[in-house]
Amino acid sequence: MVAHPEGLIHCATMLILNDLTLYRSARLLFKGASLTIFPGHKVGLTGANGTGKSSLFALIRGELKQDHGDFSLPPGWVIAHVAQEMPAVDTPAVDYVMAGDEELARLYRELPQAEADDDGARIAALHARLDAIGGYTARNRAAQLIHGLGFTAAQETVPVRSFSGGWRMRLNLARALMCRSDLLLLDEPTNHLDLDAVLWLEDWLRAYPGSLLLISHDRDFLDNVTGHILHIANQELKLYSGNYSTFERRRAEQLAGQQAVYEKQQREVAHMRNYIDRFRAQATKARQAQSRLKALERMTLIAPAHVDSPFNFSFRAPPQLPHPLLQLKHVAAGYAGRAIVSGVKLSLAPGDRLGLLGPNGAGKSTFIKVLAGELAPLAGEREESTGLRIGYFAQHQLEQLQLDESPLQHLLRLDPTAAEQSLRDFLGGFGFMGDDALAPVAPFSGGEKARLVLALLVYQRPNLLLLDEPTNHLDLEMRHALDLALQDFPGALVLVSHDRHLLRTVCDAFVLVADGQAVAYDGDLDDYRRWILQRDNNPNTEDSRATGEHSAEARKAKRRDDAERRKQLRPLKAEVDRWEAAMAKLESQKKVLEQQLADPLLYEARNKDSLREALNKQTKVIQDLAAAEEQWLHASEALEQAERET
Repeated sequence: MVAHPEGLIHCATMLILNDLTLYRSARLLFKGASLTIFPGHKVGLTGANGTGKSSLFALIRGELKQDHGDFSLPPGWVIAHVAQEMPAVDTPAVDYVMAGDEELARLYRELPQAEADDDGARIAALHARLDAIGGYTARNRAAQLIHGLGFTAAQETVPVRSFSGGWRMRLNLARALMCRSDLLLLDEPTNHLDLDAVLWLEDWLRAYPGSLLLISHDRDFLDNVTGHILHIANQELKLYSGNYSTFERRRAEQLAGQQAVYEKQQREVAHMRNYIDRFRAQATKARQAQSRLKALERMTLIAPAHVDSPFNFSFRAPPQLPHPLLQLKHVAAGYAGRAIVSGVKLSLAPGDRLGLLGPNGAGKSTFIKVLAGELAPLAGEREESTGLRIGYFAQHQLEQLQLDESPLQHLLRLDPTAAEQSLRDFLGGFGFMGDDALAPVAPFSGGEKARLVLALLVYQRPNLLLLDEPTNHLDLEMRHALDLALQDFPGALVLVSHDRHLLRTVCDAFVLVADGQAVAYDGDLDDYRRWILQRDNNPNTEDSRATGEHSAEARKAKRRDDAERRKQLRPLKAEVDRWEAAMAKLESQKKVLEQQLADPLLYEARNKDSLREALNKQTKVIQDLAAAEEQWLHASEALEQAERET
């Protein structure tokens, strides 16, 4: 765990909203909001998409102004947040992260000038300040942040531009953590992280001495980090004391008072209790099974907090349930002839529910690709039964959507003879209601695209589900609906996820993918956390893997593998570069138009046609830039996935 240096908390004042009203364009986000956040408080910010969570962050950062009421921050408070821009610079990763401490960066800039001026007093003052803020250990602190977020020691000096989009976002997160801030704003920080990095970040944030505002859809993460929940609903802000579980129970009690809500709650609770009663008989031995039982019992308490969710779906019974569904016999899996995991033996039958655990890059996604039939084994046999129907969810599936087609058209392609109304009813369970079911996919958010891919998967009635990080981009309500749907799924399930709540509630057993093997793991997620800590604290872990790497034959094999790896990654890197160039061009066009629109003469009556033309061009450039950024992100994620697996 990286140490927290002496922060900048120097006053007992607080963040205050008093009768505050905020609009975004003409839409009211919230009104009459009054609350106080004290120094050191850690607050989870929740609410449906579009209710104003990101806008509240923009207000705090000074990018928006309130429309009514008062908003105040303590004078001199330093605010840190994760930049959304994806930098393509040649700066080494560790130096890029160190620059997150702006005072440290300024001192390092000023020191050479003071030395050139032979200003002894100034040099002494700069060194004294460097010592006071931990400047001499800053590089080590930055390196620990990078390592905690999944980078290796060798990657510390790699230029930022060499990393794909998801890894650059991790560097942006590390840069924000590097800042000695009074207030830290984090918006979905776990989206690009694997479970190991999530566990590390959780520990880091618990020890963070400043105030924290955290937007997250990860229940366990919110529970373990926050002590207050700020919920936005019905254009109101309400602050609850306690973690997210406490908030859910209190909100459930409030909603259960309404008759219609209460009736739906009782049906939901009865359904959950019926499942628990059936499950209890076979859940008396394994620790993870007991853990799952407790999680399911907790779900009966929080079910009412989600009765107004727009999402409600279930898996239809598959046509067949052969036994076994799929078998792997002494399988080795990898790329370019190099195995990542070997000797894998697995038999999947209806009712099996496996969670895959393991460090980043150990081969979890490779394992799932072999199960899905997307990657042929390097050795061994993959045997599937007649009647096997695989439902495979992975992030690259989002890229295979037809951007010019609607959700309804996607379903009609699967089932051309289906009645339109029945398909629209089905899509409604995934939040695509009314005109949304007929809208082109292109402008959809990542969460909307993920929901559509899940809808297509569910509609095909699979008997084997392979889910690789299915909750990325999904909000809390959709995660809850997925959780419930998976409880009654009659087939087999294999899950990779950094969402521990989902792992606990749907998995009966775990497989640990590590050190070139995939073996049954006799433990629960708490045991896995301890295993990760022991592994990270063992200085010989990486050294043992490096044994024999320096022989002439090993170096030759490594050069050959590296060449093959570069060949495989080349088209993916070219795609990332293409969209980077498009974004740069559009950014340049946007700046030119902004300069034109800043000219007061353009707003004179005689120039109204020119003004209209400039505004139309600006609108189009902004839309094109957003689309290019989306494509760049998809390309970067594809490259990141390929880099992990090769």
